Amino acid sequence: MHIKPEVIKKTYINRIRALGLIIPLMGSAAGCGASSVEMPTEVSEKVPGVATVSLNYEVPAQLPNVMVDQVGYETDSEKTVVFRGEDLPKSFYVCDLESGEVVYTGEIVKGQYNEALSEFDSQGFFSDLKEEGDYYIYTDVVGESYSFSIKENVYGETFDRACKRYYINRCGIALSENYAGDNAHSACHTTMARLQEDPDTQIDVSGGWHMDEQAGRDTTLGSRIVENLLLAYEMNPESFTDDTGIPESGNDIPDILDEVKYEMEWLLKMQDSRTGGEYGAAVTDTSNGGDVFVAPVYVTPIDLGATVSFASTAARFSYIYQQFDQEFATTCLKAADRAWTCFLNNQSPSENTAAFEAAAQLYRATGAENYHLVLDEFFARSDFDSLFDTDENVFLGAVTYLSINKAVDVERCTALMKLLMKRSEEIAAQAAKSPYLVTDMGSDDRFRKILADMRCLTITDHIIYNHEYTTIIENHAHFLMGMNPKAMNYVTDDTERTYEAEGAAGLLGDPESDALFIFMLSVII
Repeated sequence: MHIKPEVIKKTYINRIRALGLIIPLMGSAAGCGASSVEMPTEVSEKVPGVATVSLNYEVPAQLPNVMVDQVGYETDSEKTVVFRGEDLPKSFYVCDLESGEVVYTGEIVKGQYNEALSEFDSQGFFSDLKEEGDYYIYTDVVGESYSFSIKENVYGETFDRACKRYYINRCGIALSENYAGDNAHSACHTTMARLQEDPDTQIDVSGGWHMDEQAGRDTTLGSRIVENLLLAYEMNPESFTDDTGIPESGNDIPDILDEVKYEMEWLLKMQDSRTGGEYGAAVTDTSNGGDVFVAPVYVTPIDLGATVSFASTAARFSYIYQQFDQEFATTCLKAADRAWTCFLNNQSPSENTAAFEAAAQLYRATGAENYHLVLDEFFARSDFDSLFDTDENVFLGAVTYLSINKAVDVERCTALMKLLMKRSEEIAAQAAKSPYLVTDMGSDDRFRKILADMRCLTITDHIIYNHEYTTIIENHAHFLMGMNPKAMNYVTDDTERTYEAEGAAGLLGDPESDALFIFMLSVII
């Protein structure tokens, strides 16, 4: 219970007095002048004809009606709070967490009825409060919020934790307590794996990241995560440090690239040496039970979708990593070309939009005209504009095309920028209509639409800085960390109400969502 501010003590006392009038009435319900404590607690015999009723006295969780980002707010950022309730007072108070002293008084903006949630929602702003400290917000009628901090780099620790999740997910090596804490374990899945379609053939596929509780490792998913992490680094390299606390920290390479390299080494192992095709997944076989970390592994057949996705990822990695390790970057680029050739030998590029993104990456890395011909084929499609809005491969391929420093179609770049700006403006307009200032209220438990929308704004913000976009991204971070209808922090587990209250894994527990969250935070830390 937070300490109530002095300025509203009188109102608070009135609320206590009102409760005092109710309590005696509740006590009289015990009957015959006896309090409920004095009533018998056991019944000696059943009443005939009356069914036994099992009562659940568990009190449901009481959620606050004042929603804030429980992790906190940057000192110089725009700070927002959401109030739930129809008849609200005009003012709210930001109070020091320790003393209860009011440090800021703000105005509650008249709200609106939220049909989707069947509630009235209003907002308040306290951007002028810049003093670092720990606080909570109070207003009459609806009460107080959970606590939060205001400080510089308030998301720095959360960002590092999100990046370090990939170290925690590493397969094939022992994780020590020094780096992994409670997640430490001995080396897992180090024995040879068998091909699903040819059990007599064994290959080494140790390494990579576990993607789920069954320790599965998927090449298409791994490639997609690597792409997002690489693009996040490319957009905001200054946000990624070399001291997040992994074994490679201090090697003069940003830790996120060390993590990506670990996954890339595994993706290379998953490439068939004969055809250049990429196997689909390394699956942990738990059919016989036992410890998932020592269960045998089998490798699923070559998958063309995984092959072309790997070609794209390996080419992007090569382009970015050449400044750190030219030899390994060249190895990855050769592997990308072999995967591309395998794909072309079995499928037309027009049949898979992932070929557009792969062609964009390979053209940027090599400048070879044959890749640009594939891009031109997609650019000529009548549905290209709609694919830009709905297909991730086309969107990311177009963003890559905008960054190419080789010969490109200038008119095409102008058209792509218009598409990017149009999509970003639509996202901004959608967020402005929401009382929680977001584009989606969490239509799925991984918040994929929110994260994808914020990736788009982050990219646009990188190309053409827009303070409005930065604020929108911050508001979505606030939503994910507590400023939402459930007043729940979906990201970290060390605030007053977190995802653990629902027995969930949290946003960082899903590697793909984690990558997109890192992408979003990289522009605001």
